[in-house]
Amino acid sequence: MKSKICLIRHGITEGNKKRLYYGHADIDLAEEGVAELTALAQAGLYPDGTDADFYTTDLKRTHQTLKLIYGDRAHQQLEALKEINFGDFEMKRYQDLKENEAYKTWLKDPQGDLAPPNGESVKAFYERIAAGFEDLKKRHALKELAMRHSGKEALSIVVCHGGTISAIMECIFPGEKDNFYQWIPDPGHGYMLTLEDEKVTKAELF
Repeated sequence: MKSKICLIRHGITEGNKKRLYYGHADIDLAEEGVAELTALAQAGLYPDGTDADFYTTDLKRTHQTLKLIYGDRAHQQLEALKEINFGDFEMKRYQDLKENEAYKTWLKDPQGDLAPPNGESVKAFYERIAAGFEDLKKRHALKELAMRHSGKEALSIVVCHGGTISAIMECIFPGEKDNFYQWIPDPGHGYMLTLEDEKVTKAELF
C-alpha cells in the first residue's frame, strides 16, 4: 500500500530575517511570512488535506502556518520534532556571539558532540529527530490501517522546521547530499514523502 507524509517548513519569522540562532524560542511568523504562506496556499502548492492527519510541533510558528494553509484543523503535537535547542545562543546573531568563548568552541566542533550552554548538541538533535520520525511513521501506519478499505491514499501533514526536515531527510537518504544545509527547504515549502510498506521510497521537493 502506498501512502504519503508531507513535511512543511513553517513560514518566515523575524528570526529568519535577522539571521538569528533560534530553535526552541517561541516566536511568531513575520508579516512577510503570513503574506507568503497565504499566496502559496492560494496558488495550490499544498496537498488537499480533506482526509489527512495533521501534526505540528508545540511552537506558535508551526500552529500559525498550519492555520494559514488549512484553516482551523484538529491536530496533534510532536514535541520530538522541534528545532534544535541553541540554549544561551537563542535569539542572538553571529555578531552578538563572535567574541563569546563558548560559542567559538562550539563552532570548532565538527563532530557535533558539544552543546551550547543550556542547549542541545547536533548529535543529540539528530538522535531526537530520528526517534521522533519513527514515532510519526508509527502514527502514520495507524492512519494507513484506518483507510485501507477507503480506496484513498493515507496522508499525514506535518508542519515543523527547516533543521528538523533536513535531519529527517539525512536519516532517510544518508550521504545523498554533501551537507545538512542542502536538504533545507525554503520557508513554506517542504517534501512530499511516498511510503510503501512503511518505508520511504520517494521524496519530492515542493
